[in-house]
Amino acid sequence: MSARDGLSPFGVTALTLGFAFLYLPIVILVIFSFNESRLVTVWAGFSTRWYVALFQNQQIIDAAMVTLRVALLSSTIATILGTLAGLALARFARFRGRTLFTGMIYAPLVMPEVITGLSLLLLFVSLDWDRGYWTVTLAHATFSMAYVAVIVQSRLVGFDRSLEEAAMDLGAPPLKTFLVVTLPLIAPALLAGWLLAFTLSLDDLVIASFTSGPGATTLPMRIYSQVRLGVTPEINAISTILIAIVAVGVSLATLTQKRQLVRRRREEALARRA
Repeated sequence: MSARDGLSPFGVTALTLGFAFLYLPIVILVIFSFNESRLVTVWAGFSTRWYVALFQNQQIIDAAMVTLRVALLSSTIATILGTLAGLALARFARFRGRTLFTGMIYAPLVMPEVITGLSLLLLFVSLDWDRGYWTVTLAHATFSMAYVAVIVQSRLVGFDRSLEEAAMDLGAPPLKTFLVVTLPLIAPALLAGWLLAFTLSLDDLVIASFTSGPGATTLPMRIYSQVRLGVTPEINAISTILIAIVAVGVSLATLTQKRQLVRRRREEALARRA
C-alpha cells in the first residue's frame, strides 16, 4: 500500500497501540469511577454513589477551591509578567544583560521541579514569610511565566511591524498603538499562555508541596495524600471530573480556532474581491 492510499498495516497497528497505551488507562479510570464496589479493580455494577460521596467530602472541595483560586491568580500574574518578558526579548535586540536575562527566562523550563521548589522554599524562609496561599501563588507564577514569555516571544517574532508603524504614522502614541493594534493581534498567544499557565498550576504537586502551608492544601496534594493510603473510588470520580473539564476546554478551544480560521479566510476572500 502506497503512502497516497493511506496508512500501511504496520502504521495502523502502531497507531492503535500508541493510542491504546495513552488513553486505555484513562478509559478504565472513567469506567471504574461508576463502580458500585469500594474495590477499584472489581466491577460490581453501575453506580454514581462515589460522585455523591465526593461532593460531600469537604476536604476535597476545599482543596479544589484553593487550587482554582491559585491557578486563576497565578496564571494572570504569569501572563502579565511573561508578556513583558516576551516583548523585551522580541523587541529589544541588544541591551546590557540580555544574555543573562534570556538565561533566567529559559532556566525554569529545564530546571527540575524539586530544585525550583526547594529554592523557593529557602527564599520564603529567609524572608520569614508564612507559607500558605500567597506563597503557592507566587511560586506558580514564577515558574509558569517562563512558558508565557516563550509563547509571546514566538508570536512577536513573526509579527508584522508595519501595522504598528502605520498606526504611529497616523498619530497614535506607542502605548495606544500597543493597546489598539499589537495587543489584539497577539491576543491568541496571550490566551494560549494563560491557559498553559493555568493548566500547569492545576497540575503542580512538587512545587506546591514545598511552598504550601496550613490551609493551603491544593487538590493534587490532597489526591496524592489519599492515594498513598490506597486508591479509592472517590479519586476515580474527581479524576473523571477533571478529565471532563479538560475535554470540554480542548473542544471549545478547537471550535474557536476553527471559527477564527473560517472568518479569516472569508475576510481574505472579500479583500481579494474588493
